[in-house]
Amino acid sequence: MFKWANLFSRDEVEKDILSPNGRLRCHFTLTSGRIYYSVYKNDKPIIKPSQLGFLICGEEPLANNFKLIREQKKRHEETIELPWGEDRYIANNYSESAFYLTEKKDPKRIMTLRFRVFDNGVAFRYEIPPQPKFQQISIKDELTEFNIDLNSTAWKIPAYQPDRYEYNYEKTNVFNLQSSVHTPLTLKTPTGYYLAIHEAALYNYGSMTIKLNERQALKSDITPLSDGTKAHVALPFSAPWRLIMLADSAIELTTNRLIYALNDPPTDDFSWVKTLKFIGIWWAMYVGEWTWAPGERHGATTTHAKEYIDAAVRLGVSGLLIEGWNEGWEGDWLENGINNKFTVATSDFDLEEVASYARSKNIELVGHHETVGFIDNYEKQLEAAYNYYAANGVHYIKTGYAGSMMLINGRREFHHSQLGVNHYQKTVELAAKKRIMLDIHEPIKGTGIERTYPNLLSREGARGQEYEGGAITPSHACFLPYTRLLAGGMDYTSGILDLANSVKRMSTTLARQLAYFVTIYSGMQMAADRPFIYEERFPREFGFIRAAPTNFERTLPLAGEIGEYYVVARKDRDSEDWYIGGVTDETGRRIHIGLDFLSTGVYRAEIYADADNAHYRDEQFAINISERHVGRGEALDLYMAPGGGFAVKLTKI
Repeated sequence: MFKWANLFSRDEVEKDILSPNGRLRCHFTLTSGRIYYSVYKNDKPIIKPSQLGFLICGEEPLANNFKLIREQKKRHEETIELPWGEDRYIANNYSESAFYLTEKKDPKRIMTLRFRVFDNGVAFRYEIPPQPKFQQISIKDELTEFNIDLNSTAWKIPAYQPDRYEYNYEKTNVFNLQSSVHTPLTLKTPTGYYLAIHEAALYNYGSMTIKLNERQALKSDITPLSDGTKAHVALPFSAPWRLIMLADSAIELTTNRLIYALNDPPTDDFSWVKTLKFIGIWWAMYVGEWTWAPGERHGATTTHAKEYIDAAVRLGVSGLLIEGWNEGWEGDWLENGINNKFTVATSDFDLEEVASYARSKNIELVGHHETVGFIDNYEKQLEAAYNYYAANGVHYIKTGYAGSMMLINGRREFHHSQLGVNHYQKTVELAAKKRIMLDIHEPIKGTGIERTYPNLLSREGARGQEYEGGAITPSHACFLPYTRLLAGGMDYTSGILDLANSVKRMSTTLARQLAYFVTIYSGMQMAADRPFIYEERFPREFGFIRAAPTNFERTLPLAGEIGEYYVVARKDRDSEDWYIGGVTDETGRRIHIGLDFLSTGVYRAEIYADADNAHYRDEQFAINISERHVGRGEALDLYMAPGGGFAVKLTKI
């Protein structure tokens, strides 16, 4: 049985935990049996006293009857090396205090609150060990508060909606948050600090959303199960980390990598994991040339797949995504997802033949599983489906969950509920056993588990370019780095260069499409347009898409404001090359970029920038492509047209 040394017992406690640089302070308070925390930066309040605890089904609240038994402190310093991503090395330096608590009255339940204070954020989590008469719990509510100034600005998307995370970001005041919103929730205080409320290491628990409570404090709102509870857990149980990322500016906030520091390192060998750039039998369906369902215009045929494999070879791209290859796409596939078969191909597609041809051309196939959220149907076939791909040398899978809800155990559940979270985790762990890498669409949000399971290379989890044609505006991609991308990389399906297509007219310029390969990171990066567009119409522009890495050594955000613009530089992990990308909203901007981040020597700059007359509505293809030699200490002055952007490749000579 778990025991604590009764070193001291105190009913009224105040404790400070300081960040390594001393600028950030977390204040822990125990008063009248209740536990609170608050956060200060440079002694200015960021989070005012905020309550912690749980409501437990059939039990007294685990919240208001505590005394402190013991405090355990430690300092930790290390540098983490990540196998792939935006940065190879991240700091994991913090001050930790673990507060061991017990109830003053029967049943004298025990709980630990563990705080970690970094220079750029505060994280804490609940840890509940097994104890007499208390071996499992059903959580009715989590009481965690984030009591921020109500006049703070928030950038948010709504929670509990049919399209999951796929909504446009809106700017509002905290006092206007009348319904639950997803995390990361990005905020700016009246004193000028930027923060994002999020979570890390989400396992076996509902996703945290945020809402205002009756005390007019922001409060965790855990995605419920269909029975109305938040989670059913066996003890011992560690809740996800509650994370507050902090920065002095919006652009600094985008460098925060604490979600990875708060996850465990992998316990298995993942040296086989490789990032990937790929094309796909996908966009042709969106513009109406082909269909997912079998018929005269079926896209995923053996013949088309081989043609695309040949195109991938010519384009110098390593992978090919094939959607619509399996039985189940007939009719209204959103309603008929229960009929999907993940080991049965359509009559005009031979997976074995296509896979053999791909191997002969050294092209990786990206398989596809669209579940439509029918989890009962998918999990019955899951192991067989993964084995089917593995046996045919398919090492990458794009999964999809396009339904508005999940059908699990015969009941409709939110994608982000405990049962949904557990399903996504099951696919990641099974894929790891089969040495398969995943790109999950309609996913659970990123909480840094890619550190533990590096085979999870990408997610969607926001509106991507399938929403072009009127459902997103140029500002959308200028919100993402400060909001959604704080949760990790995103498959935005970039590189669509057929901008004026009458079916899917794009709200971007040509240069902006190239910029996405720098501004929106993904470990599986799709060049989404049809091959003939690249080969016949834009071969020079595609040269940048082909060259842009999917694995970086270092990322340096250079300038930006939330929803307005974003400029970032990234160094390739496998060379001395740097890449710079910038995107803007509907406002044109001129950007001055200092090159002090370069090493000594001369670089050849390949510049793809909007022409002076470029515009996302009527001059989308106006682009200036140029080359010049530059070096450290010099600068680039570049124009971003309304709805435009730029891309630069810097090759060391």
